Amino acid sequence: MLKLASWNVNGIRSAAGKGLFQWMAAESADAVCLQETKADPSQLGKEFFEALDGEGRPYAAHWSSARRRGYSGVAIYTRIEPRSTRLLGIDEFDDEGRYLEADLGPVALISAYFPNSQDAGARLDYKLRFCDAVLARCDELVRRKRHVVLCGDYNIAHQSIDLTHPKANEGNPGYLPEERAWMGKFLGAGYADTFRRLHPGEGGHYSWWSYRMKAREKDVGWRLDYHCVDEGLFGAVRNAEIRKHVTGSDHCPVTLELET
Repeated sequence: MLKLASWNVNGIRSAAGKGLFQWMAAESADAVCLQETKADPSQLGKEFFEALDGEGRPYAAHWSSARRRGYSGVAIYTRIEPRSTRLLGIDEFDDEGRYLEADLGPVALISAYFPNSQDAGARLDYKLRFCDAVLARCDELVRRKRHVVLCGDYNIAHQSIDLTHPKANEGNPGYLPEERAWMGKFLGAGYADTFRRLHPGEGGHYSWWSYRMKAREKDVGWRLDYHCVDEGLFGAVRNAEIRKHVTGSDHCPVTLELET
C-alpha cells in the first residue's frame, strides 16, 4: 500500500508551530506534499529537515520555492528515495514555486499549488496557462507509460456540491466558469478526481474555510484540494479522505491510499 497526503499549510513555519510534524508522524504517509510553504529552505531551521514518520523513519524534504520570499512554494516530504525530482520547466511558474514532481517508481507524484485567479479574474489568464501546462506534463507522463498522482491546492471548486454557497460565489475566484470548465477538460482527458469518484453526489465535504465569519466553525467551506490520478491508476485507489478535523491552516489535509 502506498499512502499519500497533501496539505496547503499556508506557511510551513506557521504550521510547524501548530503541530505539522506531529501530524505527519501520526499520519505516517509514505509521502507528504505541501503547498503554500512560503519559505526557502535556507530560511528554515534543522527541525524542518528532521521530520519522522510514526515509526521513527526519516523523511527527505524536496523543495520548489518562489523567488519572492514568503510567497507560494511547494514541497514533498518522502520516505521513499525518488529516482529524480523536477520542476515544471516553465519560468513564469517555476519562479513562483508552483510545481514539484518526484519520480517514486510506481508513480510520478506531483505537488502543485494552482494560482488564485483573484478578484475580477485578474490572474485568470496566468492560472489557465498554468493549468494547461500541468495537463500537458501529465499527458506526457502518461504517454511514457507512467502513472500520475497530481495532488495539491487546485484553487478550483469543480461542482456546485464542492462549496457551501455556489450561487453566491458564481463570480468569485475559484468558482469562475473558465476554471470549472478547465477542471472538466482535465478530468475528461483521462484523469480521475479520486475523492469524488468514491463519494459521488455527496456534498458537505470541504478542505478550505475562510478565516472570516467563523466559517470553519459553521463548516461553510470549499473543496479545493485534490488527489487526481490517471484513469489507468484509478483501479489501484483504495481510499481517499479529507481530514477536516486537522487544524493548523485554513486548509485541511487530504489523503490517498493506493494498492501497489
